[in-house]
Amino acid sequence: MIDPPGRGGYNTPMKRLELILMLLQVPVDLLMLLIAAGSAYLLRFSDWAVGMKAVQFDLSLTEFLSTAFPIFLVWLVIFAFTGLYNARGSKRFAQDVLQIILACSTGLAFVALYMLFFQQQFDSRFLLAATWVGSLVYVTAGRLIMRGVKGLFYRSGRGLKRVAIIGSDSVSIALKDVLSNRPELGYSVAASYASFSDNAIRHIRAAHVDELILTNPRSNEKDTVKAYEFAKLNHIGFKYSADMFATLSANMSVHPLGGIPMVEMNPTRLQGWGRILKRLFDIITSLTLLIILSPIYLITALVIKSETGTPIIYKNERVGVRGRTFFTLKFRSMFQKDSTGAQFGKSGKHAEDAEAKLIKKQNSKHGPIYKIKNDPRVTPFGRFIRKWSIDELPQFVNVLKGEMSIVGPRPHQPREVEKYDKEHSVVFAIKPGVTGLAQISGRSDLTFEEEMRLDTLYVERWSLWLDIIIFIKTPFILFKKRSVE
Repeated sequence: MIDPPGRGGYNTPMKRLELILMLLQVPVDLLMLLIAAGSAYLLRFSDWAVGMKAVQFDLSLTEFLSTAFPIFLVWLVIFAFTGLYNARGSKRFAQDVLQIILACSTGLAFVALYMLFFQQQFDSRFLLAATWVGSLVYVTAGRLIMRGVKGLFYRSGRGLKRVAIIGSDSVSIALKDVLSNRPELGYSVAASYASFSDNAIRHIRAAHVDELILTNPRSNEKDTVKAYEFAKLNHIGFKYSADMFATLSANMSVHPLGGIPMVEMNPTRLQGWGRILKRLFDIITSLTLLIILSPIYLITALVIKSETGTPIIYKNERVGVRGRTFFTLKFRSMFQKDSTGAQFGKSGKHAEDAEAKLIKKQNSKHGPIYKIKNDPRVTPFGRFIRKWSIDELPQFVNVLKGEMSIVGPRPHQPREVEKYDKEHSVVFAIKPGVTGLAQISGRSDLTFEEEMRLDTLYVERWSLWLDIIIFIKTPFILFKKRSVE
């Protein structure tokens, strides 16, 4: 048995604030680039510039900005590739400035190459140079403004990460003092303990902290590992002072916090822009599939209704991100009298009792999950839609609602999750998926441990490209023979 997964910091108001500000940074950068271009244009028509050289082009300010707009969209892509939208850790402002210089210079080089290869004629080199200089100044100013806005939120107590500091050395005292007196760093000290004791664990749970920070991890490495496992199990952040050899996580970042170097360990790469891109991928893909597959939805619904009546959709309780329960939507593939769940009232309770007997008698799986071989409760048409996974198509509605993702770990029922070992709870760090690495690697033929290893690997190694590959492979897996549960 495992403790219920925590409600930790991966979707807290703090995280939402950071995501909102990070999203706003893109239009702010674009606005700053347009202001830079406009300022360069007006400067070119100033008496000083005209006195040096007469204007040789006939281009209005509106026409110039219209020409510059698509170019600046490409610049924003360059900004992303140079790390200006990297959400991991807290970058120093000097690092931001260096990246701005690199990104804007690369953007200028892109414009120069375009003009060279396509033989574009533009007589005002001054305008290009002034736009480049202005982009450095205005984009830097925009970054300062956004940092100031974030600082105002933090000083007002909004969006602060609630942290628990574990340690009894001078570093813990200094860090507690810094974070308590400098809210602009984005942290609020919710608790402080000399060691990671059982009493500390109880108070940390009650305090709903977003991160644990260990300042003397070498003093008791057993407690350090225990604290890391606690943070991983409860899906909260974990940092420690950078004197411990980092071997516990595949996703690490090192950055200063109040002048003290910290190593941050995350259970998944799915953070910041990754979360935004994955959600966009989910929305676009699910909407597209709902439209394309609408004839199949209609035909399936009509056949189910004509064969066994209503309800057509079966709601099955599952455990999702951070241990939250939700109802997956499926086309009903069983007879009504055999369908489990609150949706079917008293008959649903009787069906659960009958199912328990079937599990004992005909279960073909080992471990927490079950699979009933030659399930007598499945209707003739239900066997067909299960074989080709048509019964799972309504889950794209779950994706639109934000309860599931297109790709992710397989969601299981609460009674199955209750039998998980604690290390299995890593799969609750992200949303469950309609398809996933486990599904394309063996579908229902995998053992529970094999499925967990694949889902854990996906959580730790997530990338949008991996999602695309799994999604593309999924239809081909459907053509392989599948046993019907």
